[in-house]
Amino acid sequence: MAIKVLIIDDSALVRSLLSEIVRSVPGFTLVGAAPDAYVARDMVKSFAPDVITLDIEMPRMDGLSFLEKLMAARPTPVVMISTLTEAGAEATLRALELGAVDFIPKPKLGIAEGLKEYADLIIEKLAAAAQVKVKPIKPAAPVADHTGQKISRALLQSTEKIIAIGASTGGTEAIKSVLMQMPADAPGIVMTQHMPPGFTRTFAERLNKLTKLHVAEAKGGERILPGHAYLAPGGFHLLVTRSGADYVLKLSETEPVHRHRPAVDVMMESVARVGGKNVIGVLLTGMGKDGAKGMLDIRNSGGYTFAQDEQSCVVYGMPKEAVNLGGVNETLDLEEIGPAVLKKLKEMGAGNRL
Repeated sequence: MAIKVLIIDDSALVRSLLSEIVRSVPGFTLVGAAPDAYVARDMVKSFAPDVITLDIEMPRMDGLSFLEKLMAARPTPVVMISTLTEAGAEATLRALELGAVDFIPKPKLGIAEGLKEYADLIIEKLAAAAQVKVKPIKPAAPVADHTGQKISRALLQSTEKIIAIGASTGGTEAIKSVLMQMPADAPGIVMTQHMPPGFTRTFAERLNKLTKLHVAEAKGGERILPGHAYLAPGGFHLLVTRSGADYVLKLSETEPVHRHRPAVDVMMESVARVGGKNVIGVLLTGMGKDGAKGMLDIRNSGGYTFAQDEQSCVVYGMPKEAVNLGGVNETLDLEEIGPAVLKKLKEMGAGNRL
């Protein structure tokens, strides 16, 4: 059965380009291209698409409002088409909270050439999204803003243990879930989420407000501290090095790995090298195999690894590859990972008052 795709975008050019890409690939059928949410609503009812591409900025009803209504009435896999701006990043993260599976950044300049270059990526993301069983989103409980409640940096020693977290498709919500279960004095955390430049800073700022940790986009050169979480910036690999008793962050613009920069494998392999038995690796939902080798390196170096299970993953690609490679000690439901990490840290004799 061909994958039925519905495109929703107020730009005639974008509709035309996306339509051309979808039509050019065997196994895909374009069921419609709607200029706004009201036309799209009727098309969803008529054609029951397997996956939808959705623009955030549209007249009459914006993409987020449409997405919220869609997920309540007829949950369907959605891939957002996002602008590479700060406002676009904020809206995209909100869309992922509302149940969108993934997003594709829309180039600011040279849009026709940009989308054509993205054709393979677009098809890959649509194919993965079409396989996702979207669950109705439960209304989220109000979350406190923890920005003003962080532990003073002056009180902190270097971290003794390191938690390394990797994710891709569906990962923004998965990472948020794990970090929200971490106490303010958790060991230092390093994270790689497949995201383009600009989006990672906005994501880190969002996590900083929602969790008890200091969360920031990594700049390179920072000493890793307990109570802090560092996110790989879009366009750079994040590595962990050693300087005396300290773990220190390093950024690299070496070639992409598994087509990604930042890549989870690069981060995890570096942590395994310098941290050995003091490392806990966590691999969450995502498409592809990035992180599988890094998880194996952590396990082989004496560290301990957790992978998200298939049932709770948006896409069970990266965790599955790590399991198949032998790099996973435990596979758990997403909600169980945070508590399991804390329990394991206590067994390992973690410092930092855990």
